Amino acid sequence: MAALYGGRLSFLLPVISAPILSRLAGAFLDSPLSTPFIRGFIRKNNIDMSDYPREKYKSFNAFFTREILPERRPGRIESDPRDLISPADSRLTVYPIGGDTSFRIKYGTYSAASLLGGGDRAAAFAGGYCMVFRLSVDDYHRYCFFDSGRMGRRWRIPGRYYTVQPAALRTHDYFKENTRECCLMETDHFGTAACVEIGATFVGRIVNRDVRSFARGEEKGRFEFGGSTVVLLLEKGAAVIDADILENSQKGLETRVRIGEPVGRALR
Repeated sequence: MAALYGGRLSFLLPVISAPILSRLAGAFLDSPLSTPFIRGFIRKNNIDMSDYPREKYKSFNAFFTREILPERRPGRIESDPRDLISPADSRLTVYPIGGDTSFRIKYGTYSAASLLGGGDRAAAFAGGYCMVFRLSVDDYHRYCFFDSGRMGRRWRIPGRYYTVQPAALRTHDYFKENTRECCLMETDHFGTAACVEIGATFVGRIVNRDVRSFARGEEKGRFEFGGSTVVLLLEKGAAVIDADILENSQKGLETRVRIGEPVGRALR
């Protein structure tokens, strides 16, 4: 990795980070030729397959985007509608959004403006919270809507699929060039919120459902192979975040959360 970023193999970076390579890798992972990699991946990452239905997967991506057993994540439907629920199985860090605030997302540094692709888009969230839900390869890679509501504007920020390994940052903040799928949502309990899905190396597809309205806990989309991140931006006064999560975040620690698990509470 160090040789690739700033080292003797750095000349290969524009080739292996190009979107076309991610598309080719995605095509392979969609094919039956990729199935021999499933068993070793499960062992290496200690994935508990009892959370998932027993089935024979037709490709690695079919395995990677497998649906979880509903009874394994009951929180999506059992908690109070005013609870702020996690949209994904992930590691959560929460940042207050100030005028000059930056936050770390997989070794990259963002402001609200750079994350959304414009200061005008970010202005509404000043004084609110940025919630970073980091998924790793062993996590469940489908994510849900955290509240009911209506879909607003959607946009895509194209990028190259650079790695998020620390070695990459010795010469450049490569993560900012990753593809991002962004949307604004008018939610029933938290006002206007922004949601951003971010792909990393070899995540050739961020697959979001095309909906006008949505229910709390309803599936929003999925990531295909690779590490991934979901980011929520909330307005000032929209929610109070659980104290233990804020305390961990202030210490630079992530909090392990599950899809549908309450992580805060609506204030409106």
